[in-house]
Amino acid sequence: MKLKYILLTLLALTSLAFASESAIYGKELIPNILGYDKEGSLHLGQWFTLLQSKYFKPIFLGVLLGVPTAFFIHYLIIGPMIFSHDRKKIYVFSVFHRVIHTIAAISFILLIPTGVVMVFGDFFGGGEFVRVNKEIHAISTLLFVISVVPMLFMWLKDMLPTSDDIKWLMILGGYLNKRKDPIPAGRFNAGQKMWFYVCTFGGIIMILTGAIMFFQDFKFDFIASLGLSQIDLLRLSAIIHNILGFAVLALFMTHIYMSVFAIKGAIHSIISGYKEEEEVEILHS
Repeated sequence: MKLKYILLTLLALTSLAFASESAIYGKELIPNILGYDKEGSLHLGQWFTLLQSKYFKPIFLGVLLGVPTAFFIHYLIIGPMIFSHDRKKIYVFSVFHRVIHTIAAISFILLIPTGVVMVFGDFFGGGEFVRVNKEIHAISTLLFVISVVPMLFMWLKDMLPTSDDIKWLMILGGYLNKRKDPIPAGRFNAGQKMWFYVCTFGGIIMILTGAIMFFQDFKFDFIASLGLSQIDLLRLSAIIHNILGFAVLALFMTHIYMSVFAIKGAIHSIISGYKEEEEVEILHS
Protein backbone atom coordinates (compact mmCIF):
# COMPACT_ATOMS: atom_id res chain seq x y z
CA MET A 1 0.00 0.00 0.00
CA LYS A 2 2.83 2.37 0.83
CA LEU A 3 4.33 1.76 -2.59
CA LYS A 4 0.99 2.64 -4.17
CA TYR A 5 0.87 5.99 -2.36
CA ILE A 6 4.50 6.72 -3.21
CA LEU A 7 3.80 6.10 -6.90
CA LEU A 8 0.68 8.27 -6.80
CA THR A 9 2.66 11.05 -5.11
CA LEU A 10 5.41 10.85 -7.72
CA LEU A 11 2.81 10.91 -10.49
CA ALA A 12 1.16 13.97 -8.96
CA LEU A 13 4.49 15.78 -8.65
CA THR A 14 5.36 14.87 -12.24
CA SER A 15 2.01 16.22 -13.42
CA LEU A 16 2.58 19.45 -11.55
CA ALA A 17 6.04 19.81 -13.05
CA PHE A 18 4.61 19.18 -16.49
CA ALA A 19 1.81 21.67 -15.92
CA SER A 20 4.27 24.36 -14.87
CA GLU A 21 5.99 24.05 -18.27
CA SER A 22 2.74 23.52 -20.16
CA ALA A 23 1.81 25.90 -22.94
CA ILE A 24 -1.85 25.51 -22.06
CA TYR A 25 -2.02 24.84 -18.33
CA GLY A 26 1.18 26.40 -17.04
CA LYS A 27 2.32 29.98 -16.63
CA GLU A 28 0.93 30.86 -20.08
CA LEU A 29 -2.63 29.93 -19.10
CA ILE A 30 -3.63 33.41 -17.83
CA PRO A 31 -2.00 35.30 -20.75
CA ASN A 32 -3.76 32.95 -23.15
CA ILE A 33 -7.14 33.61 -21.54
CA LEU A 34 -6.57 37.37 -21.36
CA GLY A 35 -5.43 37.36 -24.99
CA TYR A 36 -8.64 35.85 -26.37
CA ASP A 37 -9.95 38.15 -29.10
CA LYS A 38 -7.65 40.97 -28.03
CA GLU A 39 -5.10 42.75 -30.19
CA GLY A 40 -2.74 40.21 -31.72
CA SER A 41 -5.31 37.41 -31.52
CA LEU A 42 -6.54 35.74 -34.70
CA HIS A 43 -10.13 36.10 -33.42
CA LEU A 44 -10.85 32.50 -34.35
CA GLY A 45 -13.15 31.75 -31.41
CA GLN A 46 -16.46 32.56 -33.08
CA TRP A 47 -15.38 31.14 -36.44
CA PHE A 48 -14.16 27.90 -34.91
CA THR A 49 -17.39 27.49 -32.91
CA LEU A 50 -19.58 28.30 -35.93
CA LEU A 51 -17.75 26.01 -38.34
CA GLN A 52 -17.44 23.16 -35.85
CA SER A 53 -21.06 23.26 -34.72
CA LYS A 54 -22.93 24.08 -37.96
CA TYR A 55 -20.92 23.53 -41.12
CA PHE A 56 -18.23 20.86 -40.91
CA LYS A 57 -20.51 17.88 -40.29
CA PRO A 58 -23.09 18.74 -43.00
CA ILE A 59 -20.29 19.31 -45.54
CA PHE A 60 -18.63 16.00 -44.67
CA LEU A 61 -22.00 14.25 -44.89
CA GLY A 62 -22.69 15.92 -48.25
CA VAL A 63 -19.34 14.74 -49.64
CA LEU A 64 -19.78 11.28 -48.13
CA LEU A 65 -23.19 10.79 -49.74
CA GLY A 66 -23.01 13.08 -52.78
CA VAL A 67 -19.83 11.82 -54.43
CA PRO A 68 -20.78 8.09 -54.44
CA THR A 69 -24.28 9.00 -55.62
CA ALA A 70 -22.88 10.98 -58.56
CA PHE A 71 -20.59 8.08 -59.51
CA PHE A 72 -23.43 5.55 -59.19
CA ILE A 73 -25.49 7.62 -61.64
CA HIS A 74 -22.45 7.90 -63.95
CA TYR A 75 -21.97 4.12 -63.88
CA LEU A 76 -25.63 3.50 -64.71
CA ILE A 77 -25.79 6.02 -67.58
CA ILE A 78 -22.28 6.05 -69.08
CA GLY A 79 -20.82 2.84 -67.75
CA PRO A 80 -17.17 1.82 -67.50
CA MET A 81 -14.47 2.19 -70.14
CA ILE A 82 -13.34 -1.23 -71.34
CA PHE A 83 -10.05 -1.69 -73.14
CA SER A 84 -8.59 -4.63 -74.98
CA HIS A 85 -6.45 -7.00 -72.93
CA ASP A 86 -5.21 -8.88 -76.01
CA ARG A 87 -2.59 -6.37 -77.09
CA LYS A 88 0.83 -5.81 -75.54
CA LYS A 89 1.22 -4.42 -72.05
CA ILE A 90 3.27 -1.34 -71.20
CA TYR A 91 5.41 -1.22 -68.06
CA VAL A 92 4.61 2.02 -66.21
CA PHE A 93 5.12 1.49 -62.46
CA SER A 94 8.31 0.09 -60.91
CA VAL A 95 8.33 -2.17 -57.86
CA PHE A 96 9.37 0.80 -55.69
CA HIS A 97 6.44 2.87 -57.02
CA ARG A 98 4.01 0.05 -56.28
CA VAL A 99 5.30 -0.57 -52.76
CA ILE A 100 5.10 3.12 -51.84
CA HIS A 101 1.62 3.40 -53.40
CA THR A 102 0.48 0.33 -51.45
CA ILE A 103 1.69 1.81 -48.16
CA ALA A 104 -0.11 5.08 -48.98
CA ALA A 105 -3.27 3.19 -49.98
CA ILE A 106 -3.33 1.23 -46.72
CA SER A 107 -2.84 4.43 -44.73
CA PHE A 108 -5.75 6.15 -46.51
CA ILE A 109 -8.00 3.10 -46.12
CA LEU A 110 -7.41 3.42 -42.38
CA LEU A 111 -7.21 7.22 -42.07
CA ILE A 112 -10.37 8.18 -43.91
CA PRO A 113 -12.95 5.91 -42.18
CA THR A 114 -11.46 6.59 -38.74
CA GLY A 115 -11.44 10.32 -39.50
CA VAL A 116 -15.13 10.15 -40.45
CA VAL A 117 -15.91 8.33 -37.19
CA MET A 118 -14.15 11.11 -35.27
CA VAL A 119 -16.11 13.82 -37.12
CA PHE A 120 -19.40 12.08 -36.32
CA GLY A 121 -18.31 10.91 -32.88
CA ASP A 122 -21.59 11.92 -31.21
CA PHE A 123 -23.56 9.88 -33.78
CA PHE A 124 -21.52 6.80 -32.82
CA GLY A 125 -22.12 7.48 -29.15
CA GLY A 126 -18.58 8.60 -28.36
CA GLY A 127 -16.80 6.48 -25.79
CA GLU A 128 -14.42 3.61 -26.43
CA PHE A 129 -15.32 3.09 -30.10
CA VAL A 130 -14.43 6.65 -31.05
CA ARG A 131 -11.33 6.59 -28.85
CA VAL A 132 -10.07 3.43 -30.60
CA ASN A 133 -10.66 5.05 -33.98
CA LYS A 134 -8.68 8.08 -32.82
CA GLU A 135 -5.75 5.83 -31.92
CA ILE A 136 -5.94 3.96 -35.25
CA HIS A 137 -6.06 7.33 -37.02
CA ALA A 138 -2.89 8.44 -35.24
CA ILE A 139 -1.03 5.17 -35.91
CA SER A 140 -2.10 5.15 -39.57
CA THR A 141 -0.59 8.60 -39.94
CA LEU A 142 2.83 7.02 -39.41
CA LEU A 143 2.26 4.84 -42.51
CA PHE A 144 1.34 7.92 -44.49
CA VAL A 145 4.44 9.75 -43.24
CA ILE A 146 6.55 6.88 -44.60
CA SER A 147 4.95 7.08 -48.05
CA VAL A 148 4.25 10.76 -48.66
CA VAL A 149 7.81 12.04 -49.15
CA PRO A 150 8.83 9.27 -51.61
CA MET A 151 5.58 9.85 -53.54
CA LEU A 152 6.29 13.55 -53.70
CA PHE A 153 9.73 13.09 -55.22
CA MET A 154 9.11 10.09 -57.50
CA TRP A 155 6.08 11.61 -59.28
CA LEU A 156 6.47 15.40 -58.95
CA LYS A 157 8.10 15.83 -62.38
CA ASP A 158 5.28 13.99 -64.15
CA MET A 159 2.66 15.89 -62.13
CA LEU A 160 3.72 19.37 -63.22
CA PRO A 161 0.87 21.23 -64.98
CA THR A 162 0.76 21.30 -68.80
CA SER A 163 -1.59 22.75 -71.41
CA ASP A 164 -3.11 19.27 -71.79
CA ASP A 165 -4.56 19.61 -68.31
CA ILE A 166 -6.81 22.48 -69.43
CA LYS A 167 -8.01 20.42 -72.41
CA TRP A 168 -8.63 17.45 -70.13
CA LEU A 169 -10.69 19.54 -67.73
CA MET A 170 -12.74 21.05 -70.55
CA ILE A 171 -13.95 17.58 -71.57
CA LEU A 172 -13.84 16.13 -68.03
CA GLY A 173 -11.42 13.48 -69.17
CA GLY A 174 -13.87 12.09 -71.73
CA TYR A 175 -15.82 10.35 -68.97
CA LEU A 176 -19.14 11.92 -70.01
CA ASN A 177 -19.44 10.00 -73.29
CA LYS A 178 -19.28 6.36 -74.29
CA ARG A 179 -16.83 6.89 -77.16
CA LYS A 180 -13.19 6.00 -76.83
CA ASP A 181 -11.75 9.23 -78.20
CA PRO A 182 -8.04 9.92 -77.50
CA ILE A 183 -7.73 12.05 -74.36
CA PRO A 184 -5.07 14.79 -74.06
CA ALA A 185 -2.89 13.68 -71.18
CA GLY A 186 0.68 12.66 -70.50
CA ARG A 187 1.68 10.00 -68.01
CA PHE A 188 -0.87 11.42 -65.56
CA ASN A 189 -4.05 13.34 -66.35
CA ALA A 190 -5.36 16.50 -64.68
CA GLY A 191 -7.58 14.55 -62.30
CA GLN A 192 -4.67 12.42 -61.10
CA LYS A 193 -2.59 15.56 -60.68
CA MET A 194 -5.24 17.19 -58.48
CA TRP A 195 -5.31 14.10 -56.29
CA PHE A 196 -1.50 14.06 -56.16
CA TYR A 197 -1.22 17.65 -54.94
CA VAL A 198 -3.98 17.24 -52.35
CA CYS A 199 -2.49 13.91 -51.25
CA THR A 200 1.12 15.10 -50.95
CA PHE A 201 1.28 18.83 -50.17
CA GLY A 202 -2.17 18.80 -48.57
CA GLY A 203 -1.29 15.57 -46.79
CA ILE A 204 1.85 17.07 -45.27
CA ILE A 205 -0.21 20.00 -43.95
CA MET A 206 -2.72 17.53 -42.53
CA ILE A 207 0.09 15.63 -40.81
CA LEU A 208 1.29 18.84 -39.14
CA THR A 209 -2.16 20.11 -38.14
CA GLY A 210 -3.16 16.62 -37.01
CA ALA A 211 -0.05 16.36 -34.82
CA ILE A 212 -0.83 19.74 -33.26
CA MET A 213 -4.38 18.60 -32.41
CA PHE A 214 -3.26 15.18 -31.20
CA PHE A 215 -0.53 16.35 -28.84
CA GLN A 216 -2.21 19.71 -28.07
CA ASP A 217 0.11 20.74 -25.28
CA PHE A 218 3.57 21.59 -26.52
CA LYS A 219 5.63 24.70 -26.84
CA PHE A 220 7.58 25.94 -29.84
CA ASP A 221 9.53 29.17 -29.46
CA PHE A 222 8.95 29.83 -33.16
CA ILE A 223 5.17 29.81 -32.66
CA ALA A 224 5.49 32.06 -29.64
CA SER A 225 7.66 34.48 -31.62
CA LEU A 226 4.79 34.91 -34.07
CA GLY A 227 2.56 36.03 -31.22
CA LEU A 228 0.27 33.07 -31.86
CA SER A 229 -1.38 31.75 -28.71
CA GLN A 230 -1.77 28.01 -28.18
CA ILE A 231 -5.55 28.18 -28.44
CA ASP A 232 -5.31 30.10 -31.72
CA LEU A 233 -2.90 27.50 -33.07
CA LEU A 234 -5.22 24.64 -32.10
CA ARG A 235 -8.27 26.30 -33.60
CA LEU A 236 -6.46 27.20 -36.81
CA SER A 237 -5.16 23.64 -37.11
CA ALA A 238 -8.64 22.19 -36.64
CA ILE A 239 -10.12 24.50 -39.31
CA ILE A 240 -7.38 23.75 -41.86
CA HIS A 241 -7.47 20.00 -41.12
CA ASN A 242 -11.22 19.83 -41.68
CA ILE A 243 -11.19 21.90 -44.88
CA LEU A 244 -8.44 19.73 -46.37
CA GLY A 245 -10.41 16.72 -45.15
CA PHE A 246 -13.28 17.63 -47.50
CA ALA A 247 -10.94 17.56 -50.50
CA VAL A 248 -9.15 14.37 -49.41
CA LEU A 249 -12.42 12.51 -48.85
CA ALA A 250 -13.92 13.60 -52.19
CA LEU A 251 -10.79 12.93 -54.26
CA PHE A 252 -10.03 9.62 -52.54
CA MET A 253 -13.49 8.32 -53.43
CA THR A 254 -12.98 9.63 -56.97
CA HIS A 255 -9.61 7.85 -57.16
CA ILE A 256 -11.21 4.58 -56.02
CA TYR A 257 -14.10 4.89 -58.48
CA MET A 258 -11.85 5.65 -61.44
CA SER A 259 -9.36 2.87 -60.72
CA VAL A 260 -11.85 0.16 -59.76
CA PHE A 261 -15.12 0.90 -61.60
CA ALA A 262 -14.82 3.59 -64.29
CA ILE A 263 -11.90 1.93 -66.11
CA LYS A 264 -12.12 -1.85 -66.11
CA GLY A 265 -8.86 -3.40 -64.98
CA ALA A 266 -7.09 -0.10 -64.26
CA ILE A 267 -6.31 -1.09 -60.69
CA HIS A 268 -4.14 -3.97 -61.93
CA SER A 269 -1.53 -1.51 -63.22
CA ILE A 270 -0.55 -0.52 -59.68
CA ILE A 271 -0.40 -4.21 -58.75
CA SER A 272 1.48 -5.64 -61.74
CA GLY A 273 3.09 -2.42 -63.00
CA TYR A 274 1.66 -2.84 -66.51
CA LYS A 275 -1.06 -0.94 -68.38
CA GLU A 276 -2.94 -2.18 -71.43
CA GLU A 277 -1.66 -0.64 -74.67
CA GLU A 278 -5.10 0.56 -75.78
CA GLU A 279 -5.71 2.20 -72.40
CA VAL A 280 -2.47 4.16 -72.75
CA GLU A 281 -3.29 5.14 -76.35
CA ILE A 282 -6.74 6.48 -75.40
CA LEU A 283 -6.34 7.88 -71.89
CA HIS A 284 -2.75 9.13 -72.21
CA SER A 285 -2.62 10.06 -75.85
